[in-house]
Amino acid sequence: MFIVEYIMLRKFLHWLKLVLEKLDHKRDQILFYFIKKFWPRWIKPNHLTYLRLIIGTLLFVLLFYYEVENKNLIIALFVVGVLTDLFDGSVARCLDMKTKFGAIIDPAADRIIILPIAIYSLITDHQWLLFLILCSEIINGLASAYAMAYNVDSYPNIFAKTKMVLQSFALGLVLIVWPKSPGIIIIDILWISMVLMILSIFLKVIDIYSKLNIKNLANKQIKIKK
Repeated sequence: MFIVEYIMLRKFLHWLKLVLEKLDHKRDQILFYFIKKFWPRWIKPNHLTYLRLIIGTLLFVLLFYYEVENKNLIIALFVVGVLTDLFDGSVARCLDMKTKFGAIIDPAADRIIILPIAIYSLITDHQWLLFLILCSEIINGLASAYAMAYNVDSYPNIFAKTKMVLQSFALGLVLIVWPKSPGIIIIDILWISMVLMILSIFLKVIDIYSKLNIKNLANKQIKIKK
C-alpha cells in the first residue's frame, strides 16, 4: 500500500512540475515579446535584483525602526520589489544576460523583500505560519551556502519560483486589508506556499547531493588516472 501511494505521489509531483514549468514558460514568452521591443538595454537584470535588495532593506527600516504606518507607501514599495522579481529572470534569459552572480543573489533578494512584510503582518495572529516561513528560509539559505562552499551550482527550481509568486500575491493582499486580520483564503495561500517551499528545499538538497557525488566520483577518477 505504501509503495502504491509513493508511486502515485511521485507521478503527481512530476505532473505538477510539468504544469508549473509550462506556465512559467508561457509567462516568459509573453514577457519576452515586450522585453525584446521595449526594454532599455542599459538596465541589466542584476540592476533589478539590486533594487529589490534596497527596497527590502528599506522596508525593514521603515517598518521596524521608524514604525511607519503609511500603508500606501509600504504597498507601493512592496509592489515595485515584486515586479523586479517578475522581470529580472526573464530579462536575463531573453537578452542572454544570465550570470552566476545574479543566480546567487536573486534568491537572497527574494527573501529580503518577503520577510519584512511576513513578519510585520503575521507576527500578531499567525505566529506558527511566520515561524515556518522563517525556518524554511533559513534552511534554504543554509543549503545554498553549503552548495556554494563546495562550488556546486544550485538554482531555484520551479517549486521555489511558484512559492515566491504565491507569497508575493498573498502578502500583497495582507497589506491591502491591513490592519484588519487577513481572511482565511489569504492564509491558506500562504500555507500552500509553505508546502511548495518544503518540497523545493527537499528537491534542492537531493540535487546538491547528486551533484556532489558526481563531482567526487569525477575527482576520484582523475586521481586514479594520475
